[in-house]
Amino acid sequence: MHLLNADLHSHSTSSDGSLSPTELAQRAFDGGVRLWSLTDHDEVAGQQEARSAAEALGMAYVSGVEISVSFAGETVHILGFGFDPDHPGLVQGLAQLRAGRITRAQEMGESLAKAGIEGAYEGALALAPNPELVSRTHFARFLVEQGHCSSVHEVFSRFLKEGKPGFVPHRWAGLGEALRWVHSAGGVAAIAHPARYRFTPTVEFALFSEFQAHGGRGVEVTCGSHFPDEVSKYADMALEFDLLASRGSDFHAPDESRTPLGSLPDLPGKVEPLWSLWAETLTGRQSPRAGQPGALPADAIAL
Repeated sequence: MHLLNADLHSHSTSSDGSLSPTELAQRAFDGGVRLWSLTDHDEVAGQQEARSAAEALGMAYVSGVEISVSFAGETVHILGFGFDPDHPGLVQGLAQLRAGRITRAQEMGESLAKAGIEGAYEGALALAPNPELVSRTHFARFLVEQGHCSSVHEVFSRFLKEGKPGFVPHRWAGLGEALRWVHSAGGVAAIAHPARYRFTPTVEFALFSEFQAHGGRGVEVTCGSHFPDEVSKYADMALEFDLLASRGSDFHAPDESRTPLGSLPDLPGKVEPLWSLWAETLTGRQSPRAGQPGALPADAIAL
């Protein structure tokens, strides 16, 4: 199961990716991915298209989403998998988050205008296929398009982060609230790219402890933004907190993402993959955790 080429973290035009769910599915399959999940930010509108495209390619698919959460003054991302995308509780909760994004984006535009960059909100909005999900990525693409920066990576070093023009804090969902949405829809949750958060060891321990207490099941160990020492660290933390290990590129766009779909290294052998929950469906073998909380029914994943 460790050798399965799974990519459980990617984004489409339904949030801040540059490819449609169908194009993304094809790119994942061409890259060797055999278990895939589309995890758009606070949005599940692309799930049916993603599932249909994966099925047409013969690629296993599990529903996904990346939920924005506020924890200890930072934005933390929680991945949800294997849920019903039409569940009212999840759909309504995500709609509330998207409504807050619009106000935040307008304030980001005003902040950039004060720094001499006019029309940033309108420009970002024009680059966002889903107007409810105007994000920092769309602002970054606008700044590159207008010649203020040479790349999206440069934008995020000069703008849009705390202490820089364009930064606007936002209150997202609570950790327990986000996990309730995922669980009510029949899914399981994992912490996304934990090395990206600027937490002290004490606060990080509190995040993992609270996440586990709310029924969280996994943590992204191998991902596009983790260096080898960070992979090792979070493999150890997965063992310490009895969490399953996830793997995902966090792919957004061919010319922006550091890690192509399908190119991640394997998970460390000492951890148990998150997809072991679905082993019976994937391989025909009984999952070691089948029947436990969070073990998914066969129809939660498309083969």
